[in-house]
Amino acid sequence: MNAVPESFFVAVAAGMIRSATPVLYATLGEIVTERSGILNVGLEGIMLVGACISVMVTFQTHNAAIGILAALASGALLGLFHALMSIYFRANQVATGIAMTIFGTGLSAFLGASYVGKQIQNIGPYKIPVLGDIPILGPIFFSHDVLVYGTYVLVPVLAVLIYKTRWGLSLRAVGESPQSAAAAGIKVERMRYIATICGAALAGLGGAYLSLVYAQGWTENITAGRGWIAVGLVLFALWDPWKAVLGAYLFGGAISLQLRLQAAGSDISPYLLGMVPYLLVIIVLSISTARQKKALIGAPTALGLPYIPQT
Repeated sequence: MNAVPESFFVAVAAGMIRSATPVLYATLGEIVTERSGILNVGLEGIMLVGACISVMVTFQTHNAAIGILAALASGALLGLFHALMSIYFRANQVATGIAMTIFGTGLSAFLGASYVGKQIQNIGPYKIPVLGDIPILGPIFFSHDVLVYGTYVLVPVLAVLIYKTRWGLSLRAVGESPQSAAAAGIKVERMRYIATICGAALAGLGGAYLSLVYAQGWTENITAGRGWIAVGLVLFALWDPWKAVLGAYLFGGAISLQLRLQAAGSDISPYLLGMVPYLLVIIVLSISTARQKKALIGAPTALGLPYIPQT
């Protein structure tokens, strides 16, 4: 009697990890970007391009690792474009991000049209020896693919970099007061370029996970709004990598649960179940911001503002 509920819980929890991974990569990348004072709301377009390019390259080379590298490179390239517009040309960062989303949506649909339904080399799961054999915890946390395990490493590494290193101190200083940071000898523009490019590369990696692991193929608009969810989760996480894990797992858990309920033959409309994860994120964001005195409490002071060097 207890085996069925336990197996259902394990399946939902393991699915939560998988569903959360692409959003978590994009959220972590955006945290790095916004810590430098640059706002990038174009994650949806970057993830779509990363997902599409990874499938194209993997199909041509028969090597998923090269596809992942291509997704990272495509994300970095789009991040460079956003950085140039935001830092060099001092364009409105929200407008540039929205334009990037529109561009990424159209470009991925055009390039990926001939790859819909194509069989590609996928990235399969790998059970970690010993840890993967632990009852309940093993199947939930240690029986996934290498990109899931990458988040286990990336989150603490980013937390240490941001809060415990000189580089992280410089990053936060640039996001809080670029003029003061420049006076202290920090190269503000270079720091913002690096943060924006690296953040976008992680978003591209999140897109690659969707196509190479999660969906195991390319379909148009495969992200289904996950890029926008990642932008919102940065606010929920208060620009902290550890809290980003909670937000991403909350979203991933809702997706996993609704998929399991559909598979179990639930009488609830699949359209209603499909909207639950997004509705849950909206509710959580509303509650979390309502409890704060200011909606952007904890945000970098110079977020979204162009840096004008003093002459």
